Amino acid sequence: MRAEEANLAVPPTGEITVVPAVSLAQRRRRAWAAVVDALAWGTGVLLAVALRFEFSMAPEGWTVTLLLALVAAGIHVTIGYATKLYRGRHTYGSFDEVRLLAMIVLSITIVLGLVIAVIGNAVHVPRGTVFLAAPIVLLLMFGVRYFARLVLDHSRKPGADAEPAIIVGAGFIADRMLHNMTTDPTSPIRPVGLLDDDPAKKNLVLRGVPVLGRTSDVADVVKRTGATMVVVAMGQADSVMLRRISDHAESVGARVAVTPTLNAMMSGEEAPTDVRDISIEDLIGRHPVDTNVELIAGYVTGKRVLVTGAGGSIGSELCRQLSKFGPAELIMLDRDETGLQVAQLGVSGHGLLNNREVVLANIREADVINGIFDDRRPEVVFHAAALKHLPMLEQYPDEGWKTNVLGSLNVLNAARRVGVTHFVNVSTDKAANPSSVLGHSKRVAEKLTAWAAQETGMNYVSVRFGNVIGSRGSMLPTFQTLIREGRPITVTHPEATRYFMTIPEACQLVIQAGGIGRPGEVLILDMGEPVSILEVAKRMISMSGKNIEIIFTGLRPGEKLHEVLVGAKEHLERPFHPKISHTHADPISPERLDNAGWKARMAEKPRNNDTSVIPP
Repeated sequence: MRAEEANLAVPPTGEITVVPAVSLAQRRRRAWAAVVDALAWGTGVLLAVALRFEFSMAPEGWTVTLLLALVAAGIHVTIGYATKLYRGRHTYGSFDEVRLLAMIVLSITIVLGLVIAVIGNAVHVPRGTVFLAAPIVLLLMFGVRYFARLVLDHSRKPGADAEPAIIVGAGFIADRMLHNMTTDPTSPIRPVGLLDDDPAKKNLVLRGVPVLGRTSDVADVVKRTGATMVVVAMGQADSVMLRRISDHAESVGARVAVTPTLNAMMSGEEAPTDVRDISIEDLIGRHPVDTNVELIAGYVTGKRVLVTGAGGSIGSELCRQLSKFGPAELIMLDRDETGLQVAQLGVSGHGLLNNREVVLANIREADVINGIFDDRRPEVVFHAAALKHLPMLEQYPDEGWKTNVLGSLNVLNAARRVGVTHFVNVSTDKAANPSSVLGHSKRVAEKLTAWAAQETGMNYVSVRFGNVIGSRGSMLPTFQTLIREGRPITVTHPEATRYFMTIPEACQLVIQAGGIGRPGEVLILDMGEPVSILEVAKRMISMSGKNIEIIFTGLRPGEKLHEVLVGAKEHLERPFHPKISHTHADPISPERLDNAGWKARMAEKPRNNDTSVIPP
């Protein structure tokens, strides 16, 4: 057996590595490609001369013309093998192959064309023969390749058993997805039409799939095409659009699937072709965020960053996202060792808990926090540690004071001691016009953060947002558990509404807010329109396919019917980011805090919710 057939590679170690040989079928296809291109030259040259003389030329002229065609074909095949055109360098019929092919034809045309231009009359061949032949040659070569691609693509199309689907969106994501679907005979999805709201695309045919209407035409197009599935291929589709499309699709019996968000694709976590069934998280909390990498890198990259509450839902996601921006050190602090393990898994890919990136501490202990800050000297702090369950704090208000007020003050004082330049206090919408212990305690934390900003002149800010989807103990996981167990879902009030956002999207905005916030500001994230809790419960029950009862329990103490993100006396501006509003919190110094007064106010019935009252 010849060495080139065996493809045996002998590395310096002396070990023999067997490389799979090129199959006989591949060799034949490449040889036929060379033969076809050679015939193209023969046909092109002969046809150029025949057309020039109207198929009437002396016999000796035809002989020389045939010889010229053979020379051109021989040179082309020789160069093709030398440049690996016929040895598998490029996929047959690809743009890369066509570009190389055109360069070879152009080179031969220039060289042979100049030669024939000089000696053409002497050998009875028109001097412009090669130049006339070149377009014919290229047309033949390109035509054969185009036909071959058509045959190949047709053979790769999904089978008739694939599920017919309408694709919503006709942009980059849809193009990538269609490429995979239409060239994979095993694809479970067969695209039959596109929908897009861009008027410029109303006549577009993408990868052989036509645009059939706008996104509002979902139900009509599904009925016309017989599609049983609708795939939303738009990275910037928000929950409002997804609910509208889902409602239209389900009204005609079609199920809905989605592609990942743009940020998930850009980060490499998911690919455009990662299609999955639509979830309740998509329907109520999807708010795509444009990440300003330069803004974040300006205050995070190369800095020592500390995150309190790193074991919680928000804290762990903050750590995961911050790690991608190259901080010099990322310090994850929490009192929950299991939560820290989860955070470390997301950041470092292991949960060994055996290095200095995880710190087990309670923010209530001022001496411990001061010691950690003195030792680690953080430059940027994200303060996400808090008690957050509203009804629990209504029963134990003093615990809310110890953690959300005094604990926050401990972290702020420690940050001031070591010269932290950026401090982001993670707040809640319940701090706007607070009516609960949770809301009042977080409002005090906002005011303390404003005081620390006033004292230091540094970028100490608070970031306020509503409910995040999927956090531990939040509404969605609770509903999911009740549905899975077949138990009734409890809803406080049929008209209750809340703001929702997914944890990754909320954290993206929190990190960006840290880069644009000015000292003492409260930054409020745009969370879209509030969503009916009852509507969420009904959708989840419908998606489960179960018959689940809904029970109304009434609003709990301190709970609002409708949450707000902005307080009655707050004035907003959006100077930097379209989804982040700015307002100011009135600073309050630690000396003005009064635990006894706090307890008395929280125990009042009705409760005095005026945040200008001292104690706050």
